[in-house]
Amino acid sequence: MARVRKPLEGVGNVVRFNWPFYAAAAGGLLLLALLAAAAPAAWQPYAWGLLALAALPLSASLLASYYVYDYSDLYRFGWLEPPAPAARQVLNIHAGFDETSRLLGQHFAGAELRVFDFYDPRLHTEASIRRARAAYPPFPGTVAVQPQDLPLPTRSIDCVLVLLSAHEIRAQAQRVAFFREVRRVVQPRGRVVVVEHLRDSANFLAYTVGFLHFYSRRTWLRVFAQAGFRVEQEQKITPFVSAFMLEVNGDSA
Repeated sequence: MARVRKPLEGVGNVVRFNWPFYAAAAGGLLLLALLAAAAPAAWQPYAWGLLALAALPLSASLLASYYVYDYSDLYRFGWLEPPAPAARQVLNIHAGFDETSRLLGQHFAGAELRVFDFYDPRLHTEASIRRARAAYPPFPGTVAVQPQDLPLPTRSIDCVLVLLSAHEIRAQAQRVAFFREVRRVVQPRGRVVVVEHLRDSANFLAYTVGFLHFYSRRTWLRVFAQAGFRVEQEQKITPFVSAFMLEVNGDSA
């Protein structure tokens, strides 16, 4: 039976895996509400206004998460047509939390899907990732890898997908090394699909300082060029998420 995402699964996972933050935020808002209710009448408009300002960033992040992960076409992959001509060997690479491989297996029904995970508990120390890994068992056959050393023959893959995970490689040189390794394993006429939040105004409005965990469009374009790719196509899946369709730059070493 085809796996279908549950209603509110995306935003539910955001809260579930980051519950200490949301519990503290909810407690803080409740305390502000109690203080506003107990304030003198002359101060109450200001107290309720302060509460509204405090609640705005939290509400914006949850609404954006719902829009991206539940409402949009992100996980229905309509934007992915066609990812590569006659893709038969498909590789999905993630960073410890995999909610796409089963869906991609349905999307690429005629292809062999391989799944690599470059999660490293020594580097990726966020408690949210540990909770996510405990909640979502790995896709059958998932292989743990180092991002700069993919255990595949050269030019063996038709389509490589790196969905919302490449930003977890925090050093610029290591990101370039990773994409050079991706370039090695992809067919000359193959495609590489990279999906990322960007460090831009839309993500700042949605996630405030959380947008600093992402990288700018300029940074990604520099990484792709240094790794030997050119951007064949770029599109916004939502105002908060960009997809880059890459192809091998034959002029690059």
